[in-house]
Amino acid sequence: MNRFLEEIHEQPEALRETLSLYMDEEVMEVMDELVSTLNAGGIDNIIFTGMGSSYFVSYAAAILLSSMGKKAVATNAGELLHYGHPVIDKRTLLVCISQSGESFEIKKLLKKKEPHTSCIGITNNEKSTLGHNANMVLPVEAGIEEMTSTKTYITTLLVSYIFGWKITGAWNEDLTKRLKKLPGQFKHSLHRLPETVENALDFMGDLNALPVIARGPAYCTASQSALMFNEADKVPAFSILGGEFRHGPMEMVQPGVKAILFAPAGKTFDQSMKMAKDIARFGGKVLLITDSGTKLTDENIFVIKVPGGNEFLFSITGILPLQLMVDAYAKRKGFEAGSFSQGAKITKTE
Repeated sequence: MNRFLEEIHEQPEALRETLSLYMDEEVMEVMDELVSTLNAGGIDNIIFTGMGSSYFVSYAAAILLSSMGKKAVATNAGELLHYGHPVIDKRTLLVCISQSGESFEIKKLLKKKEPHTSCIGITNNEKSTLGHNANMVLPVEAGIEEMTSTKTYITTLLVSYIFGWKITGAWNEDLTKRLKKLPGQFKHSLHRLPETVENALDFMGDLNALPVIARGPAYCTASQSALMFNEADKVPAFSILGGEFRHGPMEMVQPGVKAILFAPAGKTFDQSMKMAKDIARFGGKVLLITDSGTKLTDENIFVIKVPGGNEFLFSITGILPLQLMVDAYAKRKGFEAGSFSQGAKITKTE
């Protein structure tokens, strides 16, 4: 087993460790105090920011808060640094997400921010620059990660959601029960999915110019999936919102075109299913990742079912088939997935 696959298999334990921390009564009390302080402190603008995987997580976290009536946006840290910085004022909560805590743009933002700006850091390294400079740190318990982001991605997403549910008052017993099931679901899927993934690769064939499509919170996992294909498999994949794909890129669909589409049961499930069927109707092949029990018999659609029941948690469980696919595709092409040849795990330059 190569290191990338080992880190994929370490995800159930990373989820378990992270959940153990945030289910702790004392930690929950600190979270409650944080929420009370923020709600009483005149904060009316929340900006989530990060780079790469951390920016994708920012997008999903902002979607969660926005869907519950809390003003929140996600901005790429590089763009925020150079173009959006003037909007950050004393009524802004800046949520900086960096798995390493050492991303170049995040470090520059921390130097540039005014002392009156409240900053929360979400990181896998509390001893990092972000850990030392944020007003409060929400740690991620992913452990050491050397390859393309897998366990840091899902645990950072989980912590961002816990923060979001807390700050919007949505945290409840039902969510707690669902979260406690996550490590077991991942472990079960790790045993169940490999054969399905091999069959999916047989269905897809060679991959090139691969669109990865989603709507809502699943878009963060579509973006992470495309990044993994770029970074770990050297495949030119790109993520795109379902609505955007309908506005133009659908015109490129013809026999030979392949797409990956995430379709969680939720607000835009019907739109996503219609898109899958339309791509298939135009001759394209679709790998459909869903938590719905809807049955499809189209020969141009291959379905992989994952655990779900919550549109946001789907963005965590939905990544696993793609992680396994990235590893399996690299093996078919004769190389090891996840290592870096032209960059590094931590990006230290712009």
